[in-house]
Amino acid sequence: MILSMTGYANASAELDSGSLTLDVRSVNHRYLDIQLRMPDELRGFESALREAISAQLQRGKVECRINYAARSAKSGASLNQGLLQQLAAWNKEVQAALPDAQGLSVADVLRWNGVLETPTASADELRDTLLRLMKTALQEFSASRAREGDKLKDFLLQRVDKIEALRTAVMPHVPAAIAAYEQKITARLREAIQGGDDERVRQEISLYASKIDVDEELSRLASHLTEMRRILTQGGAVGKRLDFLMQELNREANTLGSKSVDAEVSRSAMEMKILIEQMREQIQNLE
Repeated sequence: MILSMTGYANASAELDSGSLTLDVRSVNHRYLDIQLRMPDELRGFESALREAISAQLQRGKVECRINYAARSAKSGASLNQGLLQQLAAWNKEVQAALPDAQGLSVADVLRWNGVLETPTASADELRDTLLRLMKTALQEFSASRAREGDKLKDFLLQRVDKIEALRTAVMPHVPAAIAAYEQKITARLREAIQGGDDERVRQEISLYASKIDVDEELSRLASHLTEMRRILTQGGAVGKRLDFLMQELNREANTLGSKSVDAEVSRSAMEMKILIEQMREQIQNLE
C-alpha cells in the first residue's frame, strides 16, 4: 500500500461534562512534524497523543486540533443540596435578626456561586476518550491517505510506461544516427587532414563515436524504470527511495539529450525530462 502524506479525518464524542472534537490533517513534509492545538486543560495528555500519531505516521506535517466544549449550566446542571440547605439556614437567621430584611429569591439562590453544579469529567475519562477518538480519526486518516496514494501510484506508473515507450522508440534511431554522423565527420576529417593516414581518421571517429553512444544511458533508464515498478508494487514508505530514483532518471535523460546527434532522440530526451519532473512533483506527496 502506497500512502500519500495528504489526508484529513475527524472524530467526536459526547461526555456528561461536554463534547470533544478532534481533527487531523496533514500535508507533505520531509520529516514527521506534529503540531497539537488543544485547550490547556487537556495539555497533560499531549505526550500520549503524540505517541499515537507517531506509531502510525512516518513523514508529513500533521496538525491535530482538539476542542472541548463544557456543558452550560442549562444543560445537565444539578443543585448543590448542601449549599442550598446552608443558604436556607442563613436566610432564616438573617430574617430572625432583621425582620424587615428581604428573603432570598429563587433567582438570588441560583446566581449564588456554587449552587449550580455541572458534571465534570475525570482525568482518566478524558484521557481514554481522547485516545479512542485519536484511534478512530487515525483509522479514517490512514484510509484517506491510502486512497490518495493509490491515485498517485497509478499516476506514476502511467509516466513510467510513457518513458519506457520513449526509450523503446529511441533505440532503433541510435545506430543509424551514429553511422550517419560518423560518415559526416569522416568526410570533414579527411578534408581537414587532406589525405592524412586513414588510421588516424579511424581513431578519431572511434573516439567520437564512443562519446555519442547512448547505449549505457538507455540501459540504465530501463534498470531505473524496473526498480520504480518494483518499489511501487512493494509499497510501504517509498517517498525517499523514489525521490532518489528521480535524480538518477533525470541524470540519464540529461546525458541522453547532451549526447544526441539526432533530432528524434533529442525530442524524446526532452519528453522524458518533462515526465520525470511531473513524477518528481507528485512523489513529494508520498510517505
